[in-house]
Amino acid sequence: MQNEDDLRGLAKTADFMRAVSILVILMNFYYFCYDYFQDNHFTLDIIDKILTNFQRTTGLFNNTFNSKLFAFILLCLSCMGRRGVKNEKITWFKINSCIVSGGLLFFLNWWIFCLSQNKQTITILYIATTSIGYILLLVAGTWISRLLKHKMMDDPFNDENESFMQEMQLIENEYSINLPTKFWYKKKEYRGWINVINPFRAIAVLGTPGSGKTYAIINNIIKQEIEKGYTMFIYDFKFPDLSIIAYNHLINNTKGYKKIPHFYVINFDDPRRSHRCNPLNPQLLNDITDAYESSFTIMLNLNRSWISKQGDFFVESPIVLFTALIWFLKIYQNGQFCTFPHCVELLNKPYEDLFTILTSYKELENYLSPFVDAWKGGAAEQLQGQIASAKIPLSRLISPQLYWVMSGNDFTLDINNPENPKILCIGNNPDRQSIYSAALGLYNNRVIRLINRKHKLKCGVNIDECATSYFKGLDNTIATARSNKVAVCLGFQDYSQLIRDYGDKEAKVIINTMGNLFTGQVTGETAKNVSERFGKILQTRQGSSINSSDTSQSISTQLDNLIPPSKIANLSQGMFVGAICDNFDQQVKQKIFHAEIVVDSEKVKKEEQHYKPIPIINSFTDSNGIDRMEEIIETNYYRIKEEINHIIKSELIRLKK
Repeated sequence: MQNEDDLRGLAKTADFMRAVSILVILMNFYYFCYDYFQDNHFTLDIIDKILTNFQRTTGLFNNTFNSKLFAFILLCLSCMGRRGVKNEKITWFKINSCIVSGGLLFFLNWWIFCLSQNKQTITILYIATTSIGYILLLVAGTWISRLLKHKMMDDPFNDENESFMQEMQLIENEYSINLPTKFWYKKKEYRGWINVINPFRAIAVLGTPGSGKTYAIINNIIKQEIEKGYTMFIYDFKFPDLSIIAYNHLINNTKGYKKIPHFYVINFDDPRRSHRCNPLNPQLLNDITDAYESSFTIMLNLNRSWISKQGDFFVESPIVLFTALIWFLKIYQNGQFCTFPHCVELLNKPYEDLFTILTSYKELENYLSPFVDAWKGGAAEQLQGQIASAKIPLSRLISPQLYWVMSGNDFTLDINNPENPKILCIGNNPDRQSIYSAALGLYNNRVIRLINRKHKLKCGVNIDECATSYFKGLDNTIATARSNKVAVCLGFQDYSQLIRDYGDKEAKVIINTMGNLFTGQVTGETAKNVSERFGKILQTRQGSSINSSDTSQSISTQLDNLIPPSKIANLSQGMFVGAICDNFDQQVKQKIFHAEIVVDSEKVKKEEQHYKPIPIINSFTDSNGIDRMEEIIETNYYRIKEEINHIIKSELIRLKK
């Protein structure tokens, strides 16, 4: 009740000041237009006497400005004492427009008295302009009292609540990856850094095609790792995009290496620009489990649906069969013929001869027992089905070029060997993905197995579009390779893609063990999972209720998502959200980021202009200058076939003796 009485008293005071203000304006009209009023007999003696005494005492009417200024002050005070019903349509632009136009008409119309017009015209013009100006000022004052002090529509997407201060300090060490950023906080632009000070806890880079994950992040990771002396394995899905960057950056940045690594390329499309390497090198096959993993990788890359069916009879059978073939060639003549092409050719021989030979080796008896039982038991259809499930998918890999690359020994896959460090680029082709992925998966599997060992050099494993090839043991590598200085960087589009290609259980392990996360534009469940990882923050909420007589406003706080899924789903190209991890000796206070990764595009373009293509590795030109590539590759292809025929014949002769 007391509050209401105070408000009514304030309103009466405001009305009184406004009335006095209007009275002063009327007195101004009477005083400065007195000649006109006198000529028309609109004057009164008592008013004349009052105004004369008032003027003598105050000097208010020495000029037109003084009385108007006094009236304006009273008007302002009256408006300050009024409470108007709030209206969100009233803006400062409208208010300022009224103030400027009203002020010009109200205060700056003295020149009218200088016009060479009759008294009536001058009086009408002066009163009209002053009145209109006063009304506009009154309207502006009324609108100010009705203006919403808290504009809910100034930040319709809640950007201010969801912005936060990020890391601005550059934190480096001998292993770190540091990316410059640009972010916004409290409507100001800041420059900062994403400091991946421990890349050995793995880096995940997510983003839909075109989000900038390769250009802004993976390319920079490759460059910085080379600058800091990493050996490196690169899975180049769109060969030679990443390979050219690695090759040229290595040429120009060798200071970080005690021993400069050799650069190797595996590429099935162009044998001239590909080294030759045998992923089934017998020296690197320590026991039959290595052969099993190699077989497992090949088969699951050829049949992605088998990933979710591991353990089924018709999944395990071809894996076990191909394992036996690998191990047979490993132990036959000290592994002289232990290559992937030889294994494929051996598989395509008649199964009667094949099982006769293989069962003669005690090392293979247990592996082949299901096949032998079916063979001896007369279950020909079952046996043929088991063999066909291995033959049919592997038949897609019968290619002279592929045989050429996979049957040589230009280098070994222990890329982080201190005695012989390497940078290895494995090139895929999106148009032939289904064919190449199995063969490349074999390289990938062997590399990951060999680098995750003690007393080796620091190594970067950069796999862009990792879902396009199945990496056996990738989850274990991420979980255990930290202590062996292996920095794994995986690029993929979203979690669902990883789950589809790796299976639910393995995909979850991979996702949950990645310590450093970069996320560009993603949608759906991926966006929700990423948002949950960032947690919640205390945010301010504003509310407003407007009715015919009053307006109420409220301000509250509540916990809400720091970066909601909708924001992640609508990130611009080059914008990333994520989180990094730190070390005991280098702690980072602000691990979460929501920023644009700054890339000097002009610098990148200049670098690319000076890039050298990957050199020709194999020259197939003879002494007469004739290119004999096809002939040489075909010769190698038929040589492998003949060697397998010779093995079959010689083994059958041995068994007859």
